Amino acid sequence: MDQRTRERLPVLPVLTDTADRRRRAAAELLAAAEHTRPGDLIPDTAGALRRAVAPKAAGHLIWAEETSTGRRRNLTHEETEAFWAFAAIEVLRLTGIRNEELLELTHHSITEYQLPSTGEVVPLLQVAPSKTDSERLLLVSPELADILSTIIRRLRGSSRAIPLVTSYDVHERVWNPPMPLLFQRDIGTEHRAFTPTALRKLLINALATTGLTDAGGEPLVFSPHDFRRIFVTEAIMNGLPPHIAQVLCGHRSLDTTMGYKAIYPAETIEAHRAFIARRRAARPSEEYRTPTEEEWDAFLAHFEKRKVSIGTCGRAFSSPCDHEHACVRCSLLRPDPAQRGRLEEIRDNLVARIAEAEREGWLGEVEGLKVSLAGAEEKLTQLDRRPTVHLGMPDISRIVESTVTGPKPSEDNA
Repeated sequence: MDQRTRERLPVLPVLTDTADRRRRAAAELLAAAEHTRPGDLIPDTAGALRRAVAPKAAGHLIWAEETSTGRRRNLTHEETEAFWAFAAIEVLRLTGIRNEELLELTHHSITEYQLPSTGEVVPLLQVAPSKTDSERLLLVSPELADILSTIIRRLRGSSRAIPLVTSYDVHERVWNPPMPLLFQRDIGTEHRAFTPTALRKLLINALATTGLTDAGGEPLVFSPHDFRRIFVTEAIMNGLPPHIAQVLCGHRSLDTTMGYKAIYPAETIEAHRAFIARRRAARPSEEYRTPTEEEWDAFLAHFEKRKVSIGTCGRAFSSPCDHEHACVRCSLLRPDPAQRGRLEEIRDNLVARIAEAEREGWLGEVEGLKVSLAGAEEKLTQLDRRPTVHLGMPDISRIVESTVTGPKPSEDNA
């Protein structure tokens, strides 16, 4: 899924620019056809299109006819499809909302909030509860505000109100009450809400005009959810804290949000290099100088001094011993399997000493001996958990002999 996002993120500007040019070209062609009498050539088409004589049953639809092939084109439908494909792409990429959340946006979803610090009023987009059954508010950017205002002006037309339409919720399997949905269109003489299938067709047709292909040379496909993953990736890459992206996306878990973000190798390398540079800048510069001969000898001697009678000490370089060399108590002791018998002797001796101390009433010494006994038993347990495998030493003489003489021939070969 990360690779899918990496393939689509770089070409997103191509898709948005192509969808915008397609929308403008379709609107200009429709406007030119509206001012052309039926049967005449449409201006600015180099004589390739002629306005067709449409029957009265066509209503307000405007048709054109290609002069070379005679194929008829519904210019009204082309303009409608180009506009709503552009609008869907823009809203999806600027908000990161889900497919069903897009189709449930209404005129009432646009609200405002007054900042308590400055009194400034900012526009917000209210996203209805969907997958997580919790609504959320998104800040409306200037680009998103321009798209939403364009949609509202188109739906209002000559009236002041957005038509109320009913929609079918495919997840809840119920019909919603009439609402001023933002994603609706004219079909015949009525207004109908966009469906998930219609939205996917809009994206497919918009992508077909771009000519984009994937790594295998096949036409590139965008799903509505791809824009959501791209939104999260771009937001976090540009400095938005992941927990804020989680709130904007409406995820219950931060792991889900981070799963949407596609990590790039170059980004990881640069972030790691910056982290190392910051860490080195915060530490004393003396730590990065060339050590002297005395310091190097002390460093090498440290590893020799780590060897103790029943194992090896794992203390860090130049760190003091916190247990005053009571190694059997220390968690940093790595016991040597060859010294198991010595550890068992220490354990048995401690058991005898504890019995003697309890018999004589030396309670203070009993407590200390019990700590040492617990440490010795823990070291024996570590040896039991770490089995020793003896690979043995190969017999070099036998290997050389078999290599020189080779295998003995069988009786059949003889």
